[in-house]
Amino acid sequence: MASSLANTPPRGRATVPKLNHATLAEQVYAHLRDQILANELPPNFSLPEEAVAAQFEVSRVPVREALRRLAAEGLVTVVPRHGAVVRALTTDEFLDAYRVREALEALAIRLAIPRLGRSDWEELDRLQAEMAAAAQQGDAEAFFAANSAFHQFIVDRSENGYLRAIYAPLMDQMRRYLARSLGLRGGMERSLREHQAILQAARCDDIAEAVRLMCEHIHVPQRVLEAAAAAGDALGLPDQAPAPIGRSAARHDDPAPAAG
Repeated sequence: MASSLANTPPRGRATVPKLNHATLAEQVYAHLRDQILANELPPNFSLPEEAVAAQFEVSRVPVREALRRLAAEGLVTVVPRHGAVVRALTTDEFLDAYRVREALEALAIRLAIPRLGRSDWEELDRLQAEMAAAAQQGDAEAFFAANSAFHQFIVDRSENGYLRAIYAPLMDQMRRYLARSLGLRGGMERSLREHQAILQAARCDDIAEAVRLMCEHIHVPQRVLEAAAAAGDALGLPDQAPAPIGRSAARHDDPAPAAG
């Protein structure tokens, strides 16, 4: 049976989020979004309006508005006459996301390299050192945090607002599928070596090589997904849309990470 907020054990009133002076819909949206991105509300988790309203101690109107906004971002799916569920990516959708990410980050590093100054290199080296320390300690969570910051920094230094606007929601979708296995990427040490090669090419102002290496870096997991899809193995990703609320749904484990 799919998980649901309606059948989640009640928590003490002290755990109820404190709402501030922003509109109720904005606050409900922000809290639910944070929970979804943190996988506290995992894919296929049911979000009945009445249960959400009770949790936040608000009417169903701001909840409905918040869920519509989350649906527009692709984080929930609204099922007619049933309600909303946290959206899960299919294997094909996950592959599509990787392909778009590859194109965006290739453009990002091409635009960023001519703009990188001393402080930028220091920050990239610092993030690379953080990843190395995390890899040595076997701390996947710390590794992925520094890894995400590394890639985000390059995107930010592209100084292209349109690129950043497309990249942010894409990574929100992919980030939910991090942390459990490094199977797609091939391990933290491999990722570190690939990052180092990208930085070396960038330091030499070899933009074409840096772009090639970035594409290859992000393409590695795609090959695993493509091979798995061809073999009919979903790698833990659901093959179909979530089941409607109130019906049984098979449980899907998180796929391997969107590391890169």
